[in-house]
Parts: sequence; C-alpha cells; structure tokens
Amino acid sequence: MSNIHRSAATVARVETRKRLRARWAGLYFLAPFLVVFVGTVIAPVIYAVVLSVFRQRLIGGNSFVGLDNYVTAFSDPKFIEGLVRVSGFLVVQVPIMLALALFAAMAIDSRRLAKPGLYRISLFLPYAVPGIVAVLMWGFLYSDRVGLAGNLNTFLGFDLITPFASQWIMFTIGNIVTWQFLGYNMIIFYAALRTIPEELYEAAAIDGAGAWRVVMSVKLPALRGAIVIATIFSIIGSFQLFNEPNILRPNAPGLITTFFTPNMYAYNLSFIGQQANYAATLAIIMGVITAVIAYIVQVRGTRQESK
Repeated sequence: MSNIHRSAATVARVETRKRLRARWAGLYFLAPFLVVFVGTVIAPVIYAVVLSVFRQRLIGGNSFVGLDNYVTAFSDPKFIEGLVRVSGFLVVQVPIMLALALFAAMAIDSRRLAKPGLYRISLFLPYAVPGIVAVLMWGFLYSDRVGLAGNLNTFLGFDLITPFASQWIMFTIGNIVTWQFLGYNMIIFYAALRTIPEELYEAAAIDGAGAWRVVMSVKLPALRGAIVIATIFSIIGSFQLFNEPNILRPNAPGLITTFFTPNMYAYNLSFIGQQANYAATLAIIMGVITAVIAYIVQVRGTRQESK
C-alpha cells in the first residue's frame, strides 16, 4: 500500500509541475513584450510623474513641491487658452472629418462608382505623405507671398483668400488635418462595411428597403464600433496637435504663439525655457484629460452598440 501511495504522490507532483509550466508558458511568451512595454511606456510615465512633483529652483536645485505644479497649471492662462483652443478644434474639426470619411466609405461601398479602388487609394494617399511634408506643402500653397493663395489675391487685386488671418487660422489647420487623416478614417469605415453579411442586404431587398433605408438600418448600426474607434483616435490626435501649428508658425508668427496648443507650450517650456518639471506636469494633465474623454466615448459607444 505504501508503494501505491508513493506512486500516487509522485504522479500528483508531476501533474502539479505540468500545470505550473503551462501557467508560466504564457508569461514566457509575453515577457519580451512586457519588457518593451515597461521600458517604453510605463517607465517614461512614472518618470514624468516624478518630475511633475518637483520644481527647479535657482538656489537649491530640484525641490519637492507636491501638487503645486498642478495648481499652477490650472491657473495658468497660457495653458488654459491652449486647452480651450484644442477643445474647440476637437468639437468642430473631428465631426466634419469623420462625416466626410463616412460619406466617402459609403460611396465606395455602394458599388455605384466606376473603379472604386482608384477612389480608395486616392483618398488614402495623403495619409501616406509624411506629416511634416504635408504641412510644408500646404503652408506653401497658403503663403500670401509666393503661394497659390497669394498669387490668386494678386491676380484679383484684393485679398480673397487669407488662410493666415486670425479668424481663419484654425480652419486652415483643420483643413490640413482633415486632408491628412480623412483617408485613414475612410479605410476604417470601409473595412467595417465589408464585414456586413450579404444576407442582411438580401433581407433588406426582400423587405423593399431603399438605399437610404439600407444605410440607416443596416450600414450605420454595423459601423458603430468603427465610428467609436475612429472618434477615439481623432480625440487623441486633436489633443496632441503639434506639428501643424508648429511648422506653420513662421507663416503666422503673430497668431501662432509658443503656447498655441498645450503640446507646443510643454515643448517650448521643456526645450527652450528649461522648465522640464512644469512641462511634465502639463503632459500628465493632458494625458489624463485625453484618457478620460476617450474612455467616456468608448463606454457610451459600447452601450449604444449593445442595445
């Protein structure tokens, strides 16, 4: 009997080891990713948080100030102005861009266009252009001295197009961003449309549904998840607005300031003003605001999709 008990115990230990190996096998596969993720995402965030609770002083070096930098940020008129500006940009530009992308995806998916692949690649091509090159190109076109807008105004004898005027500067930036990312969002919507089963279209045709009814009852419900994803990406991009105003700044130096957007403000504070601690504070605040708004959009979109 003792031999039997020892054999059973041995088998149990072997089985336990096998189960432990199976549990750890997944971690072994994830280990390379976790190392990279911690080193490139978690560690920089922790470092930024640590920086944000210190302040560089002329005498005494870095000193711990707790949440003082955050209190200062929320009473900083330059930061508030930039935050309001990108928030307004988000409210206006993102719906227009997504609506145009949705319309383009619907048109290509309608199968009523000749050579839809040509339209698809033409709309997506601006996204393949490097962002800096795209802004430089549009900055040249909009230039009031040597660009297309300036030449047209000279030809007409009056200023018809003034992209760098105070009342148009945000629309100018919004136009460039829309041109760059419309095709990207269109591809997201088009990919979602291609996953709709043909049976749904056949059922709609049997019920006598017209094209508009098919769009409202079949296509749009199937696009809710894609719309949520595109909206979240666009929200993140709006709050990260930096390249476009920073590169266009020489064209409109009186309008595009060093604190035109929160990202520009943080960048100039850190690399020009030598205020890395305060810049880290602004970066943390913008990251939290972006994450909260994106989470709210995701939750609301998920609830709507589950209904």
